[in-house]
Amino acid sequence: MRHAATGLGEHVRRTLQIAVPVMFARMGILLLVTVDTAMTGRAGVDELAWYALAMAPQVPMLLLGIGMLMGTLVLSAQAMGAGQVAQTGRIWRVSLCHGLAMGIVFGAVCARGEDILLALGQDAALATGGGGVLVIFGFGLPAVLMHAATSFFLESTGRATPGMVVMIAANLLNIALNWVFIYGNLGADAMGAEGAALATTAVRWFMFASLALYALFSMDRRRFGLSGPIPGAKALSWRLRRFGYPMGLAHTLESSAFAAMTLFAGLAGADQVAGFQVAFNLVAMVFMCALGMAAAASIRVGQAFGNGDGHGVATAGWVATILAGVALGAIGLMLALLPEQLAHLYSADPLVLAVAVPCILVAAVAVVPDGMQGVLMGALRGAGDVWPATGLYCIAFWGVMVPAGYVLGVTRGGGAPYLTFAVFLGTVVATALLGLRFRAVCRKLSMASPASSSAT
Repeated sequence: MRHAATGLGEHVRRTLQIAVPVMFARMGILLLVTVDTAMTGRAGVDELAWYALAMAPQVPMLLLGIGMLMGTLVLSAQAMGAGQVAQTGRIWRVSLCHGLAMGIVFGAVCARGEDILLALGQDAALATGGGGVLVIFGFGLPAVLMHAATSFFLESTGRATPGMVVMIAANLLNIALNWVFIYGNLGADAMGAEGAALATTAVRWFMFASLALYALFSMDRRRFGLSGPIPGAKALSWRLRRFGYPMGLAHTLESSAFAAMTLFAGLAGADQVAGFQVAFNLVAMVFMCALGMAAAASIRVGQAFGNGDGHGVATAGWVATILAGVALGAIGLMLALLPEQLAHLYSADPLVLAVAVPCILVAAVAVVPDGMQGVLMGALRGAGDVWPATGLYCIAFWGVMVPAGYVLGVTRGGGAPYLTFAVFLGTVVATALLGLRFRAVCRKLSMASPASSSAT
């Protein structure tokens, strides 16, 4: 085993070097949704409600797929730490096949969009409108999953900037296509929420194609294993799935719990679900910042783990978590100071604003534990500790958040603001449980490699 002597300042620098471009790339993914939400909201309350309901069942499927592909990031980072550079490209190519297969399956599920929303208890009119939007989203799911696999590969090999550049271009393209398809400009029909879904689907294919071409034409194909046969492809596929099953389940548990909050809001009417969507979109946007830190934690913890550096595992994970907490606290303060201004970015409807503003005030507090639990999960992934963390997610989100949301928001009629408070409760529990778990993992690694504990 090799042990690197790295000071605290160097840990911070390396973490930020990875996290900042990844953060902007992840924020760009959600910015697509934010722009869609804002531009769709200007087309009417019903259009915004349809868009929100279409996102609710799509997001768990999307995050399940991304979770199943997270092994790409972890295994590639560990391979880089162990000096097995060619293995990273082989991992990517196997991951692309998995992403394509899952995207096709999820797209077929989306084709039954209206039936899905009806089965979830939504009003017939809302189910019809949201179902049509969901069908269109389904055509872009293979692209977004293959894009995720490609991003993970590039980030794990120290190439996070191309993803950020592609994401900037994708957002500019999305705004232009939304202007055409949502509002019916340049001779197109005004499609409302369906137009937003069509624009996003086209952009998703653009994102995947751009990053894949970058990887194939800018990197040394032989050195990174981007061409030729894949030795042990079946075993490699199994390793990806071994990581992917618990990660996919963890993503599903988290995202489906948040989707349940949206569906609970939908039971109270279009104004409640539209207002909740505004606050939820802001929370999700802030969470993209945390995902940059989470990716940095996974990569740096994974590299230290592959290098046999137990002290580096602990330092990399805690540094990323603390940095995330500080950054998210500052962002939460901004949300608390500007709730009305932020709500007006999404809708001018007074009924929607009356729901959105109190939700944003609660969200201002919730963003801190929400982001920190995401970073801690990333650190645990990098250390290969995935199944226990998944069980803790189940406790926090389905044992605490969803029951609290139903009781406070539905049974007691608190509506969207109390649903947002339930989100806060669930994320606090998740942060505490994952923090204790990472501490235990670090102690175990230090005992297994005592020499690493003396590295500074």
